[in-house]
Amino acid sequence: MNLFEITAYAEGTSEAAGGGGASMLVSLIPLVLIIAIMYFLMIRPQKKKEKLKQEMLSQLIVGDKILTIGGIHGKIVEIKGENLIIETGKASEASTLKITRWAISEVTKPGDEVKASKELNDSEQTTDDEE
Repeated sequence: MNLFEITAYAEGTSEAAGGGGASMLVSLIPLVLIIAIMYFLMIRPQKKKEKLKQEMLSQLIVGDKILTIGGIHGKIVEIKGENLIIETGKASEASTLKITRWAISEVTKPGDEVKASKELNDSEQTTDDEE
């Protein structure tokens, strides 16, 4: 017997036994597992993150302090649909900019800023006390 006859004989016995469908199913299991893992590790968290951002953008009010994706810090002065007018700089040097909602990366509510500064001061005092 040569190699071709052995291979043909092996293929003939597996098809005759009806193993063709089962082997196809077994070969699809890793593909299905990879797709499931990608969904739970990549797609699902991204959808959650996008949902939180949309919620944040829908709750914008005048007076919120924002950070744009370009790195500009400002305070919302006026909201006109999808456009916002923000004020940047100090009161004496203030300038206004017109931006769109999607350009906002972070929002700080007026009450949250006070809480964050108190927490920062508390943590600095505990570090000074430890030294």
